[in-house]
Amino acid sequence: MYRILSASSDTYITNKIINGAFRATDANVGRAGTLDLFKLYDESIISGTAAPTEISRILIKFDLSPLKQLTGSDLDISHPSFNAMLKLHDVYGGQTTPSNFKIIVFPLSRSFDEGIGRDVATFEDIDACNYLTSSISSGKAQTWFLSGADKPGKLGSSDIDIIESGSLGSAIVNLFKIQSFDVGTENLEIDVTTLVSGTLAGDIPDHGFRISFSGTQETDHYTRFVKRFASRHSSNTRIRPKMVIQYDDTIQDHHRSFFFDLTGSLFLNNFHRGRIANLLSGAQATQITGSNSVIVTLTSGSSGSATFFSRAYSGSQHKIGNNFVSGVYSATFAISEFESGTLRNQIINAGSASFTEIWSSQDKTVGFLTGTLVVNSVQRSAFVNSPGRLFVNVTNLRNSYRSDERVKLRVFVENIDNDLVVRKTPIEAVSEIFTRMHYRVRDFESKETIIPFDTTKNGTLLSTDSEGMYFEFFMSSLEAGRTYVFEFLIKDLGFDHVFSDVASKFKVE
Repeated sequence: MYRILSASSDTYITNKIINGAFRATDANVGRAGTLDLFKLYDESIISGTAAPTEISRILIKFDLSPLKQLTGSDLDISHPSFNAMLKLHDVYGGQTTPSNFKIIVFPLSRSFDEGIGRDVATFEDIDACNYLTSSISSGKAQTWFLSGADKPGKLGSSDIDIIESGSLGSAIVNLFKIQSFDVGTENLEIDVTTLVSGTLAGDIPDHGFRISFSGTQETDHYTRFVKRFASRHSSNTRIRPKMVIQYDDTIQDHHRSFFFDLTGSLFLNNFHRGRIANLLSGAQATQITGSNSVIVTLTSGSSGSATFFSRAYSGSQHKIGNNFVSGVYSATFAISEFESGTLRNQIINAGSASFTEIWSSQDKTVGFLTGTLVVNSVQRSAFVNSPGRLFVNVTNLRNSYRSDERVKLRVFVENIDNDLVVRKTPIEAVSEIFTRMHYRVRDFESKETIIPFDTTKNGTLLSTDSEGMYFEFFMSSLEAGRTYVFEFLIKDLGFDHVFSDVASKFKVE
């Protein structure tokens, strides 16, 4: 899973001095095109204050409901592959930019209203979210506990603006994240996995983040003006704030790629009237759930004969992370090519062996599925590692999609170097299977990479089943009104093969 979430609200708050007369503490810039972070020391004059400091702080929130809907089923936030990155795009237009500074991100302890202000010159627009107030509730302004959303404290405290630390388990941990900026024009790309996980688990309130200069850089005697990011109201939609979610939810079924001596997984899917559902067993139609709940038996040869081979392996309801998946069962095991002498002879003669595959209840009294499994010898050859010529196609891609669609796309790969076999009757073409194949998404017009090949967290890794390869994709990750293409990476035989000429153009409406 690789998802891009857009910000649902953002703004910045400031106590900037205006014309030496007053501070813009009641100003709102919720509809501004940029998020400005600055600190001015002794740059203005105001009555009663020597060497005044003027600062701004960014507030931003993302709608996490799409992730909450998946938590507990398709998404395990405790899995090592789950990752959340907060990304803000630098906007440099020739203005003075600070360097050698740090930016800190805190989770907010209270909500804020974005507001409709636009004036970033004289700060004359007034609305609820500003340096003094966070929001309007029942017609009454809700003030920050400390002006500038600046009162820190521990998770669970009722009188704080930002959460500095807290317990998300057995120990107290810091709940802020810091990024260093050397040149000053870098983008903000900061790992907020712990904060997002805590929010999805209900431990951290879902109010968003406060972004500011770190520690003493807000209070020292230096001016830092101005670090500017694009806001969610930027006219350039491609640089708006993003939350990037990566998670390995792939299913690797090895029915078509099972090899002797290598651990592989077999899967069973169960459907009731077209809907995925758990297996039922017995007169009471008891659901088959949990670990070690089914048996997979492999047999070869004739029952009762000297060549008969039979092995049983325990199977379970499949898990993604720690979450059991309804209607999906798997068994993971390895078969030695030396299991028996007759099996060994068959492998030597044919390079493979065929088995009858039987899925049954634990006591083997109820059968659920009978099929055939071919197990091959591992690939060996003289030292010739030249890759074959591959043709890649997305077989069920449509011309356009709605932005709220979640689609399953099937990928077909043909090795055009394979020997052509002429048959009198037509047969269905069978896809090659690659267990290390990734997708990426590029903008068709600008050629910009929107979603890269994620080979670290495997958020873009394709799943495999008995029919070939596929992946699920959330169209909401892409900007509507534009055209995109899928491209693919296959890692095989020590090579990386990138396929950018795939007929995979589509539009998001």
